[in-house]
Amino acid sequence: MTNDTDTPLHFKNPLPPLKSNKNKVASPIFNEYKCCDNGAPLGSFGLMKQQRVRRKTSDDSKSDADVQTTEKQVKRVSAKDSMKFGDTIYLPITVQSMPTEKAECLCSEEEIKFLHDLELYKDSAIIVINKPPGMPVQGGIGIKRSLDELAGTYLRHGFSEPPRLVHRLDRDSSGILVLGRTQLSATVLHSVFREKTFGASNVDLKSEKRFLQRKYWALVIGSPRRPQGLISAPLGKVVMDDGRSERITVVENVSTTPSQHAITEYRVLDSSIHGLTWLELSPLTGRKHQIRVHCAEVLGTPIVGDYKYGWQTHKKWNQILSSNLEERVEACNKKSHPFGLDLESGSIADKQPNLHLHCKKMVLPDVSSALKQAHISSDYDFGDIKSLKFEAPLPAHMQRSWDILRS
Repeated sequence: MTNDTDTPLHFKNPLPPLKSNKNKVASPIFNEYKCCDNGAPLGSFGLMKQQRVRRKTSDDSKSDADVQTTEKQVKRVSAKDSMKFGDTIYLPITVQSMPTEKAECLCSEEEIKFLHDLELYKDSAIIVINKPPGMPVQGGIGIKRSLDELAGTYLRHGFSEPPRLVHRLDRDSSGILVLGRTQLSATVLHSVFREKTFGASNVDLKSEKRFLQRKYWALVIGSPRRPQGLISAPLGKVVMDDGRSERITVVENVSTTPSQHAITEYRVLDSSIHGLTWLELSPLTGRKHQIRVHCAEVLGTPIVGDYKYGWQTHKKWNQILSSNLEERVEACNKKSHPFGLDLESGSIADKQPNLHLHCKKMVLPDVSSALKQAHISSDYDFGDIKSLKFEAPLPAHMQRSWDILRS
């Protein structure tokens, strides 16, 4: 770390000091920032997730020589870390205060119609959409349009509050995405998704009635040894490229490595002579990249188009070239779509297929009816509430791959 790239920032405790500050800790004070490089909104939590925040620790109990050595060691800091008094926090020098007002999100009539056509269902509590592949769910560095922002402007349908995200889908995946239409319904839905993960990690799965169910379809390279099964493998994060990137991996020794328990059910839907298999996967916990890592590292069958976790397999795999589809694929590539999305190419007939992972089905408690019937809280028992069932059609590139393999 050098002064020409990072600026030290000293946080001071806003409260009066106690008798001794030597062993006390304080949480960092968070402010909002904006990255000057590309103008994308960025908070200090976002900087920490990108491993761009560093801390230099001061320790009064060390000798002068030790302190001089320690001062040269600037370590990464996460949002969960506590700070000791006297610690120095380093932020990139390309960070400045973010304006309080955000620029208004403006869309064309074609784009607005496209957003409305994504809706599968809506009531007084939720909106369910079929997220297209390639569209980010949340904003971030380099992201101009996200579903979170667009829904807040164009999917209100007369509500005073903007729809709120209650779970996530990866940018390149597609399928059912649920948004809460009010603060209360979003809070309840958050608890539903959180309880799903907590419950699956702590109870007998066979005896539990699941009031939240999600089923993904994925096309994988290879075939699992068993036609169906239950994957229970803890996942942990590995930081790479000197903090510039990260990936999720299966943790072998949970006693020495931070990890989160992850459970996925799977069954084979269809197999082909080309060495590809359609799987239906049900994540019983909601961990980042859970399905992708379980497919690649546990089953040994990475998802088609998942170059992050299946790059080596893709290098060895010979894609299927369907001569009767080549002209149609090329023609589809030239068609323009709202928000710059490419919704036609990316099947197994293309040289570089897109990610073949789609949230196809979901069963969800009827939060709207529950809110009308009684006063519910975040710890409400949804066991006796009726359920809503949703199904999202496959995106064009996955449907084309399905048709090729079935022909």
